[in-house]
Amino acid sequence: MGDRTVAIAAAAAATCCALTAAIAHAESYELDGVPARTAISVRSPFGAQWSTANEHEQRASLSLIKLYLADYALHHGDGSRADRDLAERMIRYSDDGAATTIAAKYPQAINAVAAEYHLADTHAANDWGAATTSTADVADFLDTKKRTEPASLIFEWMAAAGEIAVDGTEQDWGTSRLPFVLGTKWGWSDVGAPDVASASFGPGFTVAAHTHGSAAEQTADLLDALPRATRELLAAH
Repeated sequence: MGDRTVAIAAAAAATCCALTAAIAHAESYELDGVPARTAISVRSPFGAQWSTANEHEQRASLSLIKLYLADYALHHGDGSRADRDLAERMIRYSDDGAATTIAAKYPQAINAVAAEYHLADTHAANDWGAATTSTADVADFLDTKKRTEPASLIFEWMAAAGEIAVDGTEQDWGTSRLPFVLGTKWGWSDVGAPDVASASFGPGFTVAAHTHGSAAEQTADLLDALPRATRELLAAH
């Protein structure tokens, strides 16, 4: 076992202890020192929150909006097998065509889900790809789902996400690299400057991140913030 492997294992163990402490005390922690390009939000069903100061910044939702579209189709759609299949393709393979079909069929979906889950930073646009949300809203949405519908198909599909998206993008960065993650949804911009997002869930937590930058930059920002949060939490207890 190499030094890097040992270091990662030690960080994961320390994070587990820190997360337990946070959950036990239901406290909030602000993640300092994270580059402004990245927003991070972490939630637990017991009230603990870790976040950057910019977690409520409205940013391009990218393909994370497919979480909301899928939820609407599953709970307020016509109950068809076609809707279920499209929702699965959106979550597992980030299928833009599936999102376009669902958004056209249910144009009210994004704003309806925002209202249902009290997502104040989430707003629809003329095209689903132009909708906005925040890492706080995504983490809160997943947290609410974990508490109210832990057996949701959304979590099943996030846990079975394809290694490669429909457009050929590798789905392997950001929040998926954090310890104890069980499932992830990714998002990225196809045009202009790099812009990426990811959201994951694990035992007792949900996490979302958005970076005005590359997938590698998001992963680096998260893996740097994690031990910093761990040190802060351990010092506080």
